[in-house]
Amino acid sequence: MGFRDYIKIIDEKGLLQKVDVETSKKLEISGILKEKEPTPLLFNKVKESEFRLVGNMFCTKNGIASYFNVTPADIIPMLSKAITERSEPEIVSNAPCQEVIESSVDLDQLPILFHCEKDGGNYISSAVVITRDPDYGQNMDFHRAMQFSKNKFSTRIVRGRHFHTFLEKNSELDVAFCIGNTPNILIAGATSVDIGVDELHIANALEPIKIAKANSVDLYIPAEAEFVLEGRVYLEEKHAEGPFVDLTETYDVVREEPVFEVKKITHRNDAIWQALLPGALEHKILMGMPREPTIFNKVNESGVKCLDVNINPGGCSWLHAIVQIDKKSEEDGKNAIKGAFIGHSSCKHVFIVDKDIDIYDPLSVEWAM
Repeated sequence: MGFRDYIKIIDEKGLLQKVDVETSKKLEISGILKEKEPTPLLFNKVKESEFRLVGNMFCTKNGIASYFNVTPADIIPMLSKAITERSEPEIVSNAPCQEVIESSVDLDQLPILFHCEKDGGNYISSAVVITRDPDYGQNMDFHRAMQFSKNKFSTRIVRGRHFHTFLEKNSELDVAFCIGNTPNILIAGATSVDIGVDELHIANALEPIKIAKANSVDLYIPAEAEFVLEGRVYLEEKHAEGPFVDLTETYDVVREEPVFEVKKITHRNDAIWQALLPGALEHKILMGMPREPTIFNKVNESGVKCLDVNINPGGCSWLHAIVQIDKKSEEDGKNAIKGAFIGHSSCKHVFIVDKDIDIYDPLSVEWAM
């Protein structure tokens, strides 16, 4: 199923709310998205762009479970299996994401949102970013990008991430920012796996996808993405990036970050831009939920029977994990904590509870503490 297909499905089910009045990409659209979350919204008239925009698409676990036709309880086993039993996508030559190949690059024509009052500029926050290293192969993950000219972004590349490793090794890289994707691709892009693993293979294990060779760079991209921005990213060319609201709903600091020069834009006919509101429900779900199976797997690898994991909203869906185990020995709690921190190194607090505690009920967890 493509992103466009899913929009049609939720529209037919009456779950998609349409905004037909003209709205601006500067603050107005982001404000409406925040006011209406978790309701999916389709903006049919963006003041500064010919393209429509959709947001709040995947704000809840229930919504993502519905997409995969499973229950929320099935998500962790499903993701765990996809990470360990990856599969290669089908390669196609005629990709919907290349129905239109723009003759020139002008980022001002795209509905790239200015989200919050103190932001440093218009930001792409919803793209999966694809790069390739000659030795390790292809990588896909999330990186925000702040527009500062008609063809350039300053790209936040977190140190230690695979993209950063590739860039330090090669000095400059082909890159493709792919916007308008389904949950299997978004979740795969947010997983933490070993370097050398192509996250598109995880996405394909979750639900079969098609990929295609990019138009101007040596990369394979999701064939049914709505937009693809292709170009080069340069380690030595830097530009200020930020401020920007992070996952914790606080402003991240301004840094000098590598420049992404866009050399080609391709998109679908009547393409729909996918927005992802920073610090909001969708951001938290898509970032935090893929860490639950990695914690689950590492706790089980420690010799402790893990039953369930909840990276809860109280820790911004990133910093706190509640891990339910079937305790067999006094060492299990300590070993489970170690496994959880290996599974998600950014976690600050890990709470280990017995199987009689509802890890989705804060009062039950607090009582156990």
